[in-house]
Amino acid sequence: MFMISDSPKDTVSIAREFAKNLEPHLGGATVVALSGELGSGKTTFTKSFAEAFGVKPEDITSPTFVIQKKFTIEGHGHWKTLVHMDAYRLEKPEEIEKLGWKELLADKSNLILIEWPENIGRALPKHAQRISFSYKGENSREIVFN
Repeated sequence: MFMISDSPKDTVSIAREFAKNLEPHLGGATVVALSGELGSGKTTFTKSFAEAFGVKPEDITSPTFVIQKKFTIEGHGHWKTLVHMDAYRLEKPEEIEKLGWKELLADKSNLILIEWPENIGRALPKHAQRISFSYKGENSREIVFN
């Protein structure tokens, strides 16, 4: 399925709707993987997605240098922690393991949102919800849900 976003406001709506309909992965953490070029809408999507779980949008900044940030989420049933990861700086897939990746994946109360998942290769679980962002025009983006 794909959607066209003609503005940041459209991306906000798409992210909120996705968050509302996201089903938990029963075998461990729920993982959402966001791919796309710099400036293609991943951060706008992430802020709105996190806000749907009670995280203030201004608290969501790219964790490029710290790689991951954790946020407590309450009142959303299954999930207790939102883990926002940015794998942009990772040079080898094995580097994700040093961040406690296996432990994060094992905890079914974790909702993990990872940007630049291509940098972790096979460490990305097969059950991850994949979303890719691409430019279609100056203000237009295509958002593909796999």
